[in-house]
Amino acid sequence: MIHLYSWNTSNGRKISIMLEELGIPYEWHPVNIGKDEQFKPEFLKISPNNRIPAIIDIDGPGGGDFSLFESGAILIYLAEKTNSPLWPADARKRYEVLQWLMWQMGGVGPMQGQAHHFRRAAKEQNPYGIKRYTDETHRLYGVMNKQLEGKDFICGDYSIADIAIYPWCHRHEWVDMPWDKLPNVKRWFDRMSERPAVKRGLEVQAV
Repeated sequence: MIHLYSWNTSNGRKISIMLEELGIPYEWHPVNIGKDEQFKPEFLKISPNNRIPAIIDIDGPGGGDFSLFESGAILIYLAEKTNSPLWPADARKRYEVLQWLMWQMGGVGPMQGQAHHFRRAAKEQNPYGIKRYTDETHRLYGVMNKQLEGKDFICGDYSIADIAIYPWCHRHEWVDMPWDKLPNVKRWFDRMSERPAVKRGLEVQAV
């Protein structure tokens, strides 16, 4: 049993999708970041950076409870725990997946997250911030569009890299995604959207 502490954000949805893909029993504990529940002392014991998602595995390494935060680390942990092909055994393939996971963690996540903030949450309109982060988000998806040429998934086979990227792309309307310039991303997005586990992972946190 995995206890998932999360909210309906792009990073949070990565983990519910992953758990659904793996078929691991889990319980979702909503952490309403709109009400600052991520700052509660009991949550900070699990996630000292006061960010979702975080998990507690009641059968962690060596037995007993094991807590983990940071979505990328959780994806790798769950894949390794289950010996999942979503995290390839072959070293070359595994590092290819890792680099695209890091591309999401260090690029799409921060840049699109800032675009979301300046376009939707900022108290004052900041044209420079909106343009800077929207343009960079579009550039990153352009990189992905090239990578997906002739491929069904980002590294050829379905992997945790796809699971990490998809929930961000799912917010495409928040950044006016230029689909006409991203045919390969659109094809990938539609394929991902039809996966039953992806649908269930989104529905779990549909609050």
